[in-house]
Amino acid sequence: MHGSGTGSEGGVPPAAGGEPHAPTGGVDREFLALERELAVFLRRARAQSGEMAREVHPELEPAAYGLFVRLDDAGPQRATELAGYFGVGKATMSRQLRALEDLGLVARDPDPADGRASLVRLTEEGRDRFRHVRDARRERYVRKLADWDRAEVAELARLLNHFNVRAEG
Repeated sequence: MHGSGTGSEGGVPPAAGGEPHAPTGGVDREFLALERELAVFLRRARAQSGEMAREVHPELEPAAYGLFVRLDDAGPQRATELAGYFGVGKATMSRQLRALEDLGLVARDPDPADGRASLVRLTEEGRDRFRHVRDARRERYVRKLADWDRAEVAELARLLNHFNVRAEG
């Protein structure tokens, strides 16, 4: 089994000097460790999203990469659905989509369920550019986790999914 590399029991990193963290303000050390590790993970993820967005197109802002992921996974969506999914306002989503549209990476089609609305979809160029970058990113994950057991990778994915589902509700 792949260990945490921290040298402490239960996967909780030790404090400076090797002693486990004591509870702070009534919060268990496991939750403090989780907060710390998530902060590092999110900081790295934001930086990588920016890099990947620029690999798709040099003029893209970091938030655009998440839009590509969502549109590729879920298919065409209304802008309001995308705004809700990402927890941003309609104006912010509209601005982001307009920039992608101007670059020819997304397009809007009439919504067959409601002719007044439109569905946003990836263009062929947008899909090709995104998938090229996504596939290269997946190869980096495979290399970084090459020494992990497949069951550990599956467990990490399961736990992250569980966390994300809880975060949505």
